[in-house]
Amino acid sequence: MIEGGNQAAIMLALRQVAQAQGGIAAIARRAKLTREATYKMLSKTGNPELRSLNALLKATGLRLAVKPIEKRAA
Repeated sequence: MIEGGNQAAIMLALRQVAQAQGGIAAIARRAKLTREATYKMLSKTGNPELRSLNALLKATGLRLAVKPIEKRAA
């Protein structure tokens, strides 16, 4: 989950998805991103722009979903 604050884990998980779907270079082509930018984006220190992240997710057949935070009963 993103709210956990572990962005590095999310980027590395997306990297594994990309590798499983033909490799990072193939995903970069499908996302219309450069190979170098995609490798950087999917590193532990990757911090992609939303537009680039969305292109990468689309190329891998994934999407982010936003939902309200459920309030706990007091």
